[in-house]
Amino acid sequence: MALLPILEFPDPRLRTQAAAVDPADLATPAFQTLIDDMFQTMYEAPGIGLAASQVDVHKRFMVIDVTEDRSRPLVFVNPVITARDGEQIYQEGCLSVPGIYADVTRSDTITVEALDRHGQPFTLQADGVLAVCIQHEMDHLLGKLFVDYLSPLKREMVRKKLLKAKRAA
Repeated sequence: MALLPILEFPDPRLRTQAAAVDPADLATPAFQTLIDDMFQTMYEAPGIGLAASQVDVHKRFMVIDVTEDRSRPLVFVNPVITARDGEQIYQEGCLSVPGIYADVTRSDTITVEALDRHGQPFTLQADGVLAVCIQHEMDHLLGKLFVDYLSPLKREMVRKKLLKAKRAA
């Protein structure tokens, strides 16, 4: 397994809309290795979700594990949210926007349909942090970041702060 470089805001590649994954690709060793590398990258970062777009692979899939002991790794290939209910405000962070946290309003409960890492279809009802994480990672697949939910002024402040930190490093 290998650690993958994570794109950081304001990198324009984060704005790319991901293309659907061909289910035949799931059977390839290269795709399975990519999934494993994404999990390792996410865990090392440390994070609870990572969309392929964040590692400059513009395909519609993501990895998630919201457990503290890393005991429930989930892979969502070509995910689609089929139902939403309620509303929650959650303070989000992002591996592509390091050190920045902000309150974001998202659906409280969602139903998502996807393929697993082996191409098997599944449906999952999620709430709480798992629902937030799924919605957050799916935004990445659409070229959207959690900072897009902030006011233009706050978003510009975040951009300047990250650029300044990058220059200092």
